Amino acid sequence: MASVPLPTSRKVQSHARIVDVAAKAIRRAGYRGVGLADIMQQAGLTHGGFYAHFASRDALLVEAMARAGQDNIDSLSKAMERRMAKGGTRFQALVDTYLHEAHLARTDDGCVIAALASEMHRQDDVVREEARRRVQAMVDLVQAALPAGSEASEATVITVTMVGALQLARTLGGTSGRGILAQTRQALRKRYAPGTQH
Repeated sequence: MASVPLPTSRKVQSHARIVDVAAKAIRRAGYRGVGLADIMQQAGLTHGGFYAHFASRDALLVEAMARAGQDNIDSLSKAMERRMAKGGTRFQALVDTYLHEAHLARTDDGCVIAALASEMHRQDDVVREEARRRVQAMVDLVQAALPAGSEASEATVITVTMVGALQLARTLGGTSGRGILAQTRQALRKRYAPGTQH
């Protein structure tokens, strides 16, 4: 007889809802955008219940960043698979997906690194450590998309290039922002095209 899964407790569901709301908030408005009262209200809970779930605001930031980062990796990977099914390399799919024009406006579910990079150095160590994990996860994704035998340092440079391009494109917006994304896509695709020496 198949086992029946146990229902998720209300506290676990509430905790997950808070983290989900905070993960969207930090991508949309940065670390300062995570006001506890607002987050709890958006999660449908009382402000006073926050400390039943988290020891501190930093503890929430760490979980929210981890959730946002994993969501980013998952959505990037799925979009890459869809692109690869239509032809092209894994690397081309990564570049075209990450540097797509749609990411200029998609802040709630966009790249958490691009959203927070300029603020990370001002955070407490526990938050910065999670930020380092998010950056490393992105570098690992890029490394996995590069041709076999590529240097690990190349993945770091490409990650920096893509994240920086997205940040500047969002800063400029409009035609200029779209131009930065297009130029960066073209440069990376050309540099790392199949058969290219690098």
